[in-house]
Amino acid sequence: MRSVWPWIAVAVCSLCSVAPTVQRGCSDGFEKPRDIKILDKELMASEVSMVPLTLIHGADSKGAVCLDGTLPGYHLDRGFGSGANSWLIHLEGGGWCNNRSSCVFRKTTRRGSSKFMEKALNFTGILSNTPQENPDFFNWNRIKLRYCDGASFSGDSQDEGSQTFYRGKRIWQAAMEEFMSVGMQKAEQALLSGCSAGGLASILHCDDFRERLPLSTKVKCLSDAGMFLDAVDVSGGHSLRNMYQGVVTVQNLQKDLSSACTNHLDPTSCFFPQNLVSDIKTPMFLLNSAYDSWQVRHSLAPSPADPRGVWEHCKSDISRCNSSQLQFLQEFRKQMVLALNSFSASPQNGLFINSCFTHCQSEIQDTWFTQDSPKLNGKRVAESVGDWYFDRTNNVKAIDCPYPCDKTCHHLIFQ
Repeated sequence: MRSVWPWIAVAVCSLCSVAPTVQRGCSDGFEKPRDIKILDKELMASEVSMVPLTLIHGADSKGAVCLDGTLPGYHLDRGFGSGANSWLIHLEGGGWCNNRSSCVFRKTTRRGSSKFMEKALNFTGILSNTPQENPDFFNWNRIKLRYCDGASFSGDSQDEGSQTFYRGKRIWQAAMEEFMSVGMQKAEQALLSGCSAGGLASILHCDDFRERLPLSTKVKCLSDAGMFLDAVDVSGGHSLRNMYQGVVTVQNLQKDLSSACTNHLDPTSCFFPQNLVSDIKTPMFLLNSAYDSWQVRHSLAPSPADPRGVWEHCKSDISRCNSSQLQFLQEFRKQMVLALNSFSASPQNGLFINSCFTHCQSEIQDTWFTQDSPKLNGKRVAESVGDWYFDRTNNVKAIDCPYPCDKTCHHLIFQ
């Protein structure tokens, strides 16, 4: 088995602050660079059918609203054939808001208001409807639940002064009720997935998802780029912990976090998945990069922790890291592998932890399933997830060797 550690990502707002080499803008609230290959594939995706946005009407009567009070929404592409009674729910990512001003700002973006959400989306990667792009889930009912609460579908409070609604928990509940009403109550198979902040949400809600479905339904969960570590940054500080503490405080999450965790740890620690994953009862697959590009840039080496810009080249292009910087990143990888020990001991769980400088590998076709997609033990991400979900192979747990050993990676470069 090769060894690697997953990435860590966080964002304070939904705007991109740094442009990647070939990409302009970002799709999930994080700056997300891509190489030419990925960009070309997404341009081609504009030629395929678009999946329209559906608002959850009546959700407001339950208090299930976005930060600005608008209705939450989702995109559903119906299953067909053998997948007509199988359901994949994918939770959108896009960072968090960690104080009143950042949450108020999000109300002016698609991360806090359905008024600004795209009216239709291309479905790629794990959401694609073609077997050439998504061999195991292409004909399932595939849903992308939009993210507009700023706390990974958690929280149940509001700020009267700014009329900001922290209702992620209610959005989750209203969405599940909606999906059950449109056919998921008859699901034979179901998979809850999510990327980044959505990957954290899939961890937070995995067991609840299982409990909502019939016992006869095969239920598993996938977290892509959701294994955020409580790590020390390059200045010796705790940038991500400070940010999470703000999220927990401003949205008053204490009462909504796992009691199994809060019984012995502080609330902020219980928003970190490393303190949650081992207690999840439902089978879970963790897909992460050990050198996640967002975490390296904004959790390990954010600008406030690197005022002289010593890490600027390294965090933009991992091949430009010097030996001491690489050693720092290797120590972070070791922390990740250690944090996964207990989780990986369970035979029902799965792992795909590679050493690529990237972010969110299930949503992007290039990293999910193409001829030259990244591989571990000879398997691409889609193949590994499929083997695990359908129990085609025992012990689907792959941890990559440390960077730069993996020659199948598609590393991202920022400018």
